[in-house]
Amino acid sequence: MTKPATTWSKHTPDNPLKIAVLISGGGTTLRNLLDAIEQDNLPLQVVQVISSSHKAKGMAYAEQGNIPYQVVTVQDHPEIADFSSVIFETCRQAGVELVVMGGFLKQIAVPADFENRVINIHPSLIPSFCGAGYYGIRVHTAVLEYGAKVSGCTAHFVDDHYDHGPIIAQSVVDVLTDDRPEDLAARVFEAECRLYPKTIAAIAEGRVTVSGRTVSVQASN
Repeated sequence: MTKPATTWSKHTPDNPLKIAVLISGGGTTLRNLLDAIEQDNLPLQVVQVISSSHKAKGMAYAEQGNIPYQVVTVQDHPEIADFSSVIFETCRQAGVELVVMGGFLKQIAVPADFENRVINIHPSLIPSFCGAGYYGIRVHTAVLEYGAKVSGCTAHFVDDHYDHGPIIAQSVVDVLTDDRPEDLAARVFEAECRLYPKTIAAIAEGRVTVSGRTVSVQASN
């Protein structure tokens, strides 16, 4: 039996989509998203931040924005099912409608009520240079070692496998002949800072539909 397509109601700045942001480190994606919400008047509200580390500096952005935050570690919850259960129960209690991964490095199991309601951005053009072990500077080093001419970033829905869920949007970044991994990483991150807020806003505006692995995004008015 074919599953029904996933759709979202249209939200406005006065009735924003409630999101949680999951972080593991510096929180640059969280900071960028909060800036984009404020500057572009996006119909989004971060109502919960969850960190997988007590040392994550990104929690400071939650404190500055008076956003509730919680630390959930694999040390305290070594089983993926238990780790994930705590995260998603926190999201339910906060009324979260969409979970946004922002540099979250731990694997989770997505429950049925959050299927196609968890998104991530990966610093390559999936299905290339992705999966277990491909994160951070490792991705860009692998791109350069392979000799790829383009790289970029991919916004996608999250399932129970690394970098595997349906692709929502991608942005291409040229690889230059004299690039170091850090150079390429900086340009890809610039692309992420543009693509991710736009993608999340499209979901909030009801312009995204998911049917199987096919994601349709309507143009904004």
